Amino acid sequence: MPSITHVFAKFIESFDVFFKGMIMTLQVTVVSVFIAIFIGLLFSFLKISQIRFLEWIANFYIYVVRGTPLIVQIFIFYFGLTSLNISQFWSVALGLAFHNGAYIAEIFRGAIQSIDRGQMEAGRSLGMSTSLTMRRIILPQAFKRAMPPLGNQFIIALKDSSLAAFIGLYELFNVATTEGANSFDNMTYLLIVAVYYLFLVLLLTLLVNFVENKLSVSEQ
Repeated sequence: MPSITHVFAKFIESFDVFFKGMIMTLQVTVVSVFIAIFIGLLFSFLKISQIRFLEWIANFYIYVVRGTPLIVQIFIFYFGLTSLNISQFWSVALGLAFHNGAYIAEIFRGAIQSIDRGQMEAGRSLGMSTSLTMRRIILPQAFKRAMPPLGNQFIIALKDSSLAAFIGLYELFNVATTEGANSFDNMTYLLIVAVYYLFLVLLLTLLVNFVENKLSVSEQ
């Protein structure tokens, strides 16, 4: 087990290369989560549409994501999309978005269905269309209720991005394994990368808490 002073010295020495890996981790996480939100919202609407065929599509998608390992999904996207000359970054981002979209779909579905049905009827009675009522009345409330589980899913997505190392994307975990292999000092660099992930999770947690507080204030 390396000493604290040794780990700290290597932390300072390797800051530049880890910083580049951290930026790549943030980029792939933000892009994948952004796309996953739209995927999740789409499939949540399909699942609550009460049209049997659309429900079946949503259920099949969620079943496939839940029933197969994330690393398998990433490899499928990587080898499938790079053969179409799509970059490594986008292959990983889309693979992560495909995976997280299923879980976000269930989060949105639960949040939307938790809103009292009377609010939809009230909107319709005021002459608003179903889609307009959903957009202006239901979804804002559903989004507030979905924020805590969404925040958890975002943190999971951040940590899951480490699997991108297995297809060569130079993100945080790849930096750690590469530096460890080159120096035959794997434990030191694994401890260092753990600190970076803890830092990123802390930042994301603070951001989610800030948004939650802002939304709760707007309700008052």
